[in-house]
Parts: sequence; C-alpha cells; structure tokens
Amino acid sequence: MRWVKQALGYRRSGIDEKTAGKGVCAAILDTGIARHPDLDGRIADFKDFTGRKSACYDDSGHGTHVAGILAGNGKLSAGMYSGMAPAATLLAAKVLDRSGNGNVESVLRGIEWLKGVRKEHPLRIVNISVGTQPELKEEQKARLLSAVEELWDEGLVVVASAGNYGPGEGTVAVPGSSPKVITVGVPDTPAGPASAGRIRRKINYSGRGPTADCVVKPDLFAPGTGIISCNAGYGAAGEPPYIMKTGTSMATPVISGAIACLLSRYPDMTNVEVKLKLRDACVKAPGTESGWGMPDMERLMRA
Repeated sequence: MRWVKQALGYRRSGIDEKTAGKGVCAAILDTGIARHPDLDGRIADFKDFTGRKSACYDDSGHGTHVAGILAGNGKLSAGMYSGMAPAATLLAAKVLDRSGNGNVESVLRGIEWLKGVRKEHPLRIVNISVGTQPELKEEQKARLLSAVEELWDEGLVVVASAGNYGPGEGTVAVPGSSPKVITVGVPDTPAGPASAGRIRRKINYSGRGPTADCVVKPDLFAPGTGIISCNAGYGAAGEPPYIMKTGTSMATPVISGAIACLLSRYPDMTNVEVKLKLRDACVKAPGTESGWGMPDMERLMRA
C-alpha cells in the first residue's frame, strides 16, 4: 500500500493519527471480514446475510482485503501495507458468499441493517466493492440502485466500484452507475509489447460510461491493480499475512479511506461537499481521461 499512498501524495498531506480516520466509521458490504491483526479492535459490528454465523468471518477473502486497504494499520508489516485510514472503525455486512456471488435480496438486507445500526456508530461512509452482472434483470438492478441512493439521501457518503466489465462504453456496473454516488475506476494502462509465446494479460478492465442516462462515469480513479492487503486466511498453516488482488474493488476502498481521512479533519462536511471536494482535488493522469482524474491527497486535505 505504500506505493499507493505515494501515488496519491499521502505523505505530503499532513495526515497524522488524529486525521487518519479517527472518529469515522465506514461500512463494507462484501464477503465478510476476518479478525486480522491489522484490523484488531476496530471492527465495530458484523452481520451475516448469507448464513447464520454471528462471529466475524470471511470465507472468500475479498472483504478482508478491501477492509485492509481502507483501514488496515499495517501491524504485521511495520506499516508497509497499512491502509488509507488506519484509525477508522469498520462495520461489515457479509452479503456475498465464498465465491463472491450474491443476490440483490442479501445486499438490500445489508443496507437495511446499516440504516438500523448507524445510530449506534458514527457511520459516515459505505464502501460497495460490489457490482451487478450485466445479465441481471433490469427490475433487480433498479431495486438495488434505489436502495443505494436512499443511503446517499440519508447523508451517507456512498463509494462504489465501476466494475471490471470494461473498457467499452456503457460498462459501469450497478450501483456504480448511480449519478449520486461516488464511482471509482482503475486507470487504463498502455499495453506493452506482447512477449513471444505468452498471452497478454488484460490490463484495461475498468467499467466506464456514459451510463444509460448519459452520466459520465467513473467519477474518479485510484490504483487497483496488484494491490497487497490483508489476507483473511492468515493464521492457517502456510498462509501469509498479506495477499495481492486486482480490480476496481481494490480501488474503491482507496477512495473510501481517503474520505475517512478527510472527514476526520472536517467532520461537518456533507456527502455532497465531500464529492465536490474530491472533484476539486483530482489531477488528470494518463488513463483517467474518462473521469475527473486521480485525487491528490495534499489537495484533498487542504482547507
């Protein structure tokens, strides 16, 4: 994660313990969360909507990886793989199974749970590194979109991934297609020369707009390829503390964590003000032409 922070100017932004997400709670709708040492003491609540377990768990690893990017403190790496907001607290709703699959009903129940518990926790951010598949029925997409936008209308900062169905036009996944929420993509990377005898890995996968309503998406970009973060399997025989994953799912908590830092410094900001502040803090970089650009943390944290 250190190179991610360097790319966003994190070190120049004046972030310290008081502004690294302290006092801010972020919710993660995902595959669950493991009690990784880097998250120790900061998982405020957990709810399983795919089974009946009450204790924290993540049988996929996706949600724990996302959580580490957002709020890991790098305990097992001497800070090398600390997340964006290592002082933030987390709520975790397990709405996807061990294969990363789920249904709209589980996500909707997770959203309703967040509405109910937000009075008990200083919930400000909802991270949704989840996107619907293109073949999902339009009625189901509309239900999910409506529920996510209700969270925004209640004042929460909703950050969603653009999905990995790009780079063609109109490929942003629901709920990232919402004009209200903050949608995060991964910058395009110029393709290098193909090596003899090797199949070139797809490097430009991030969903992009315009949406069906002619909305430009994603809003902004963050690193998401080859990100090292918390391994949910750590503790089992031979499992390392960290693991690498790729996708817009990984870019989304980079932005959610940046927002947690912002809100710990300026707690009275509304979700609309946060979105405008992010837009103003973005700088154009190669591969980000279809949105605002990539945020610079120094600009973001500046009064």
